[in-house]
Amino acid sequence: MRRRRIMSMLGGLTLAAGLVLGAGPAAAADTPPTEFGTDWHDPLTAAPPVATPHTKSCQVTLAEAQFRDFTPYKGSYTPPRGCGDRWSKVVLRLTGNVKGRQYDRLGYLHVGGTEVLRTSTPEPSMDGIAWNVEKDVTRYSDTFRSAQPVEMLIGNVVDATYTGVINVKVTLTFYAADGRTPPAAVPDKVLPLGSPQVTTPRNSEKIVAEVYATGSGGGCEEFWYLAVPDPAPYSCKATAGPNREVQIKVDGQLAGIAAPFPTVWTGGWSNPFLWYVIPAPRAFDVKPVEYDLTPYAALLNDGRPHQVEVSVAGVPAGQDGWSTPTNLLIWQDKASSVVSGALTRHDESSPVDVTTYKPGSPELRLDANSSHRLTTAGYLNTSHGRVTTTVARSVSSDSVHRWTEGENTDALKGSWRDDQSVTTDGRGPAVTVRDNRTYTMDGTTTIGTDNRLRTAITLGDRAEAVTLRGAHTTAWSHLDDTYQGDASWTMNVPREQRHAVGTSAERYRLYTQDSCWDRGLKTAQGTLTQDTRRC
Repeated sequence: MRRRRIMSMLGGLTLAAGLVLGAGPAAAADTPPTEFGTDWHDPLTAAPPVATPHTKSCQVTLAEAQFRDFTPYKGSYTPPRGCGDRWSKVVLRLTGNVKGRQYDRLGYLHVGGTEVLRTSTPEPSMDGIAWNVEKDVTRYSDTFRSAQPVEMLIGNVVDATYTGVINVKVTLTFYAADGRTPPAAVPDKVLPLGSPQVTTPRNSEKIVAEVYATGSGGGCEEFWYLAVPDPAPYSCKATAGPNREVQIKVDGQLAGIAAPFPTVWTGGWSNPFLWYVIPAPRAFDVKPVEYDLTPYAALLNDGRPHQVEVSVAGVPAGQDGWSTPTNLLIWQDKASSVVSGALTRHDESSPVDVTTYKPGSPELRLDANSSHRLTTAGYLNTSHGRVTTTVARSVSSDSVHRWTEGENTDALKGSWRDDQSVTTDGRGPAVTVRDNRTYTMDGTTTIGTDNRLRTAITLGDRAEAVTLRGAHTTAWSHLDDTYQGDASWTMNVPREQRHAVGTSAERYRLYTQDSCWDRGLKTAQGTLTQDTRRC
């Protein structure tokens, strides 16, 4: 929205899966203050901590730095001693602190060129805040088995106005395998896509690309879901309106499609008071989009370099604002030096991209929807027989954007779906993995005649997954992460006269065939008022 940074707050990406990770609920205040003060509760989310085994562990420090500008931290990594080199779990943990006045800032962490964390910072109080981040990075075990250069950056500006220096320490904890806890099943190779050209091992039998796709950096693409086409009068313009799709191509042919997640950073929707304690879903854990490229493995296995490129459809030509760092995860057939095969199917629907502008007074309206389907299939002649992989994926979006001239009222209600089915058929019953994801946003910002800005918003991150072997279900999971917030403050006055108030809540529910996590948080004026665990 035009007032996306009424307080000049830069968008970014925030941190990871389980802030405030104690075994019990966090302490809640008896009575919240009547308005925000100079300090508030440290950031936390309702997401579960990473589960770890009760085995020997070894810790290595990846980075320890202060970020004042856009100079990256550069260091080195050495594998741990005493925990072997085939681990049952590897967990990245970041601790940070900052105080004063500062934007939310983008961050990344690379080990040997592989992106292992994409993140940003919460916005600090004058008295200072601290936060913790953790992420399961076991999938990058191949990278961690050898010495590597380390590069980390949380781009920042420190001056007379924006005083917050960002202090961080990042560690890796390696949990050893033993007789009762086997090594994790991980990719044999992790290849960072440093350039569009890549040469994969000739015996690859499974290839997955992961893309940390984020619209960010302070421009209109941070709020891509609010963009409108001409002739609609709005501050962020795009021919496709809000319709976006993250695409991956192999040698120029479309090989994967995905819906981007509508991330809201901790200064988002012109109202950082919404996010001081509880961030929006995924804001503290930027999950990559994943594509199963196994149907293309036979083509990639020919020993020659191939073009693998990622782009975001719908972004106006020549406009930046998206970051798409990519890793290739590769599983190899140890009993074969070369795995041959062929791409046998590539069926793509015609993309639907529709926007309808409805002028009016005082309200203007844009209806937008999109849909696209892609099915690819291929076979590989492996040491354990011919294996056929079929990947079917469909993405769609539907949104209604309402605003007034001058954008003093700005509202969006939208949903995005991303459904995928991967079937592997070889010896024995076929195995099918289905993932159905839905992202939702329903928010309104208004500015009254008294310069009082109010934002009320509800966000949802939902997913259903099931694994079938033949007709029998072998695994399933259900995720529902819902955030609700309502905050207001007076613009164009000194901080002590803003009289900011706000409530926020998150409920994170994750159920699987053998586990349950259900945690709810509530805040008022920056104070934690409720922390409930139901299972």
